[in-house]
Amino acid sequence: MLKRTSHSPHSQRVPITRDGGASAANCISLQITTDTASPCNTAPQGINRRGFMQASGALLFAASSPLFAQATSIVAVRVWPSKDYTRVTLELEAPLQFTHQIIKNPERLVVDIDGLELSGKLKELVAKINPNDPYISSVRAGQFKPRVVRLVFDLKAETNPQVFALKPVGEYGHRLVLDLYPVNAPDPLMALLDKKELPPDLMPGSEDKTAKPGDKPQGDAKAEPKPDARSDAEAKTAASKKGEPGDRPADKQGEKQGDKQTGRMGEQRDAKPAGKSDVKPDIRPDARPVVTRLVTIALDPGHGGEDPGAVGKRGTYEKNVTLAVAKRLKDKIDAEPNMRCLLTRDSDYFVPLHVRVQKARRVQADLFVSIHADAWIKPTAKGSSVFALSEKGATSSAAGWLAKKENDADLIGGVNLGTHDKDLAKVLLDLSTTAQINDSLKLGRQVLAELGGINSLHKAHVEQAGFAVLKAPDIPSILIETAFISNPDEERRLNDEVYQDKMANAILKGIRAYFSKNPPLAKSKMAALPLPSWHAPSGA
Repeated sequence: MLKRTSHSPHSQRVPITRDGGASAANCISLQITTDTASPCNTAPQGINRRGFMQASGALLFAASSPLFAQATSIVAVRVWPSKDYTRVTLELEAPLQFTHQIIKNPERLVVDIDGLELSGKLKELVAKINPNDPYISSVRAGQFKPRVVRLVFDLKAETNPQVFALKPVGEYGHRLVLDLYPVNAPDPLMALLDKKELPPDLMPGSEDKTAKPGDKPQGDAKAEPKPDARSDAEAKTAASKKGEPGDRPADKQGEKQGDKQTGRMGEQRDAKPAGKSDVKPDIRPDARPVVTRLVTIALDPGHGGEDPGAVGKRGTYEKNVTLAVAKRLKDKIDAEPNMRCLLTRDSDYFVPLHVRVQKARRVQADLFVSIHADAWIKPTAKGSSVFALSEKGATSSAAGWLAKKENDADLIGGVNLGTHDKDLAKVLLDLSTTAQINDSLKLGRQVLAELGGINSLHKAHVEQAGFAVLKAPDIPSILIETAFISNPDEERRLNDEVYQDKMANAILKGIRAYFSKNPPLAKSKMAALPLPSWHAPSGA
């Protein structure tokens, strides 16, 4: 029973403030009586209606204050170290307030989380810091204030931190994300320099140079193969060969462009050079194409880190399968004397879709190949597929559904919207050219034909949809769905190293066949333009 303040020996005074504190300011004095004689339906003496409502409101306000609220629990902690950046994720039952600051000498990141109590999950975070982490040396957790936990990250070097919250999506609840980016971000172009010599037309600050017929591939001199009598014989008989393995009438029809074929970035090549016959060159998959300069292939293992991609019935993560296939394919491409390869990610961490495109453009890639594993609600769906970008919408409802699912990777992986350029995707789509899409379709047909030799095809033609990761305006780009991870039989094969190797071989043969018909052109001016950094801006 609630009464006005009195000094009865059977009552006690309880000051309740609006902020949940013990201050007497702005408080309402209440009396909590122990008198049980009054019936519950009898109005208490000495209290009017206004007083009763005021007291009830005060109690409701106090019950909702932090003093009375229950502390939020941590559901899970995850750490994703990589050379690009290290991500720490705290998954929570409810959203929390937080602040962060950088302390110098030595470098430390301090994060205070309000409404949290120390728990065993935070102890797991301490144990999950890898000694090989490029940026975090150790982490300490303590109860800084009542209901305020302080995390202190001891850093190995100066970093640009991003700390932000993510709303629930997919299987995840509320997330507090800490991304630690290096001040000097690793340059993908320098990573390629460590592998093979950079051609003069790709040297920073150099002018574009058109490759001349007869020029030798500008790869690593040590990787130059010795003259091969078999290769010479194949070259001599190239002009007498007709037909193209894997071509279908529908595919050939899509390649007709009049008397000329459109090349990359709107440049044109004569379909029938003067004095030449109509016969096609030899493009057998095992024939090594003659390339007048070193070509760069950007391989994009789909998903990663917080984003597992599709999950098979046996628990296989798409992100692991795509990385395994991509690494095998990279080794095979790097073994080619006239090719080199860049991976958009080389370990298990999340890369935003627009960053994958930026990495490919930074190295002025000649091709972009994104590797995935499909999934469907029915386990009977099977087969490999190849997709290219579409300017006018998806070629089928299934292709549109898949594009939306793949484009949602940024939501699940976790993009900091405070630094993400919302207009970037639209700009890239506007810059995409018909020539780029046409070349992507040509590449897709060659790869699809080779995939048909090791697996059934889900669709016998290259499909198109608005995949965000395929929107590089100056790079022929395709997305390969290697198989259906939701199909138990195909899931088993995707985990088989022998099958992964066959898949990598098939993709490489398709790339070779594409270059046999479409030799790479000089690097375009658009590709040479400086690109914005995909890492944290200053002050972020």
